[in-house]
Amino acid sequence: MQVQAIFARVRGMVSKPSATVVEAWACLVRTERSLRDKVEEALKRAQLPALDWYHVLNEVEHAPRGMLRQTGVQDRTQLAQYNVCRLVDRLEREGLVERRQCQLDGRNNVLIITQKGRALRRQMWPVYASAIEEHVGAHLTEAEAGQLARLLGKLLQSERSG
Repeated sequence: MQVQAIFARVRGMVSKPSATVVEAWACLVRTERSLRDKVEEALKRAQLPALDWYHVLNEVEHAPRGMLRQTGVQDRTQLAQYNVCRLVDRLEREGLVERRQCQLDGRNNVLIITQKGRALRRQMWPVYASAIEEHVGAHLTEAEAGQLARLLGKLLQSERSG
């Protein structure tokens, strides 16, 4: 009896995810890669740094007092720890952020955006915004964009809570 229950459970798992869910996943991955590449191309044509630079600078700038723990940057950007460390090294060398040891947790750093970092983020935004409009906004109605944001937010929320 127990063996039959195991086989029934395995058969049930094999039918999941459905073909529709797999197609949704594949479309999501392809779309994210394609759109990200197009944004990166626009930034490169404008002789600006890569998109990850913008995201890190934006997260630090919009944090209270323009300061954010390095782990907070990692959490908010979803970049791998080793990528964040290398990127922060580059941003610091360019004078875009300052790194200080966290007073509450000596194992962590606090990033502080500099005026140069704020200026670069502001310079990057019009190019980024234009690419978003060209490759997303021009193809979706406001209602569709809202629906997409809600659906993706639902996936993100389930991931964070699970």
